Amino acid sequence: MAYQPNLIKKLFHYSRRKLAQFWLSRQPGLIIAITGSQGKTNTTYILSCLLNHFGKTLVTDRNLDTIYNVPITALKANPSYQYLLFELGVDHINEMNLHLEIVKPQIAIITGISPVHTDQEHFGSLENLIKEKRKLIEALPKQGYAILNYDDSRVKKMAKFTQAKVIFYGLNQNAHYSASNIKITLSGTQFTLEKKRITTKLIGTQQVYNLLAAYAIAKIINPKINAELFSKIITPIKPLTGRMSLEKGPLGTILLNDSLRANPASTRFGLETLSNIYYPQGKKIAILAEMGELQHPEAEHSKIGTLINQLQIDTVICIGPLQKFTYQKIKTNPHLNAYYASNVFAAAEILKQILHKNDLLYLKGSLLRHVERVLLLLEGKTVNCQKIVCDKYNPCPN
Repeated sequence: MAYQPNLIKKLFHYSRRKLAQFWLSRQPGLIIAITGSQGKTNTTYILSCLLNHFGKTLVTDRNLDTIYNVPITALKANPSYQYLLFELGVDHINEMNLHLEIVKPQIAIITGISPVHTDQEHFGSLENLIKEKRKLIEALPKQGYAILNYDDSRVKKMAKFTQAKVIFYGLNQNAHYSASNIKITLSGTQFTLEKKRITTKLIGTQQVYNLLAAYAIAKIINPKINAELFSKIITPIKPLTGRMSLEKGPLGTILLNDSLRANPASTRFGLETLSNIYYPQGKKIAILAEMGELQHPEAEHSKIGTLINQLQIDTVICIGPLQKFTYQKIKTNPHLNAYYASNVFAAAEILKQILHKNDLLYLKGSLLRHVERVLLLLEGKTVNCQKIVCDKYNPCPN
């Protein structure tokens, strides 16, 4: 159930929003907004690092709910900031309207569309989600810019709904900014951009998309920037924890931690990244908790199983009732060791039997599934929460 503030708090939030609307409208900085089903936070993070090289940049706090985050960030703005960067998440109809009452962007990015928050408690359908996300570029002025993912057909179709200039990015060479010759290792990702070899510590094809979106904005702000200078700026950027971050795993393993969010697109990207990494030192093991808030959860989990059968992964552990649909697709694969666990405790017991030193673990699941409990159990720590789905947003044991 969504949080419902009392009357006094409602008045406080309303007053703060009105003040934020007034205050932000008086600020001279360039306003940039980002939305999408996946990649928002990483793109915002990369872009904030990039923009700080050109001028002082204010960015939303990635740990706060957007409804409260937007007015709080707006009230932090002052004339010293050249760039004001807002990550605009939405999970209910007309929520984007609330954001746009305060934020009037000149540039907007839509990273991708995936059927997350499409259950009846949220958008109710993929069509409603698309309409809500699209409002961001519909609100752009004619002299603005819409930065769109060319490879996502749902995003590409949005181009006709904005009066702003459209700039496409993607792996397709027809995009305005495209990448090719991608190579992924545990050290990071390499790709070619405008004939320049780019090296980054960020891991995965999904990060290439995020970097391309950031590059598109950099070219708007400073047309003189080229791929070589861009590469120098982004080289030091490290992954955010829990978003394809490489960490020390339990029992002498290596962990590719992607456990903060999960939807069909991000799960696909993560599993394909795991598959593409050459790793002869041990087994590649995917630990998959459920994806939440889907309109058709059984079908989406089954699709992940179909995908896994095409990949180079040694072992997959499926956790939770919805992951049974993934497991049903992979259990007969002769090239894969597949396990089903009803909860994180059963998953930890399976892992204790099969893990060896230097195995590579990939951890994925929606935030409220708290798949990080598996790691705590393998480390011998006490875990008391038995829930498949928890209402707490902070990672365990916090």
